[in-house]
Amino acid sequence: MKTVRLPSGEQVPALGQGTWYMGEDRSARKAEVAALQLGLDLGLTLIDTAEMYAEGGAEQVVGEALVGRRDQAFLVSKVYPHNASRQGAIAACERSLKRLKTDHMDLYLLHWRGQHPLAETVEAFEALQRAGKIRHWGVSNLDLADMQELWRVPGGETCAANQLLYNLGRRGIEWDLLPWLRERGVPVMAYSPIEQARLLGHKGLQDFARRHGMTPAQAALAWLLAQEGVIAIPKSASPARVRENAAAREITLNPAQLAELDQLFPPPGRPVPLEML
Repeated sequence: MKTVRLPSGEQVPALGQGTWYMGEDRSARKAEVAALQLGLDLGLTLIDTAEMYAEGGAEQVVGEALVGRRDQAFLVSKVYPHNASRQGAIAACERSLKRLKTDHMDLYLLHWRGQHPLAETVEAFEALQRAGKIRHWGVSNLDLADMQELWRVPGGETCAANQLLYNLGRRGIEWDLLPWLRERGVPVMAYSPIEQARLLGHKGLQDFARRHGMTPAQAALAWLLAQEGVIAIPKSASPARVRENAAAREITLNPAQLAELDQLFPPPGRPVPLEML
């Protein structure tokens, strides 16, 4: 299985599981828990969630899925920007840990830039690390200028990841942000790697996948897995989809296939404002 190296040297799976929109419907809880557990069985052990998702509901789903299996998972969650003050982030983390039914997270992210100074958020994250509540901290949806500012903050250079909207149809970060992160060994966690299923309807991608013996989702995920320092976190509550996603790890796109995808989904030719969903 391909792994991605964190700045600490720790290796994590390059393909994990997302949970956005989980926890919103009680009737779907059993299927969502089962899907996450199936993903664990298949080696998709990095699980990403957030206090924002269903206002804690997704964290509860993850907590249920990890009962008796916490040590098998690399657990990621995110703090709301309005909770990211020195004391607020600590309190928010404690609430998330309770919902997740665990005493620690492996990675805790600032969900997007808010009004609280980055220095204050970093202080909170460092306090949580000292207390053993989180192992690593990082950010999400921070553009190049934000990252450069973070690097000027005391302790900011220990940021372990930046979670960004990145997929075949959203390649803007390749212009300047992605190279900057790579130079510093900071991985990208690519959320919405198949654009919340919208990429699956792309006629060119459908044709590419059919000709090369894969599904459109697998083609999109295999493309991300071919990128240096990128972790993809597709979300699915369908057992068939989870298996399909996991099988993307077995696909290695050759240079001709990568060039074909560049023709279908061209890289940016100029700076592009950071995109978010």
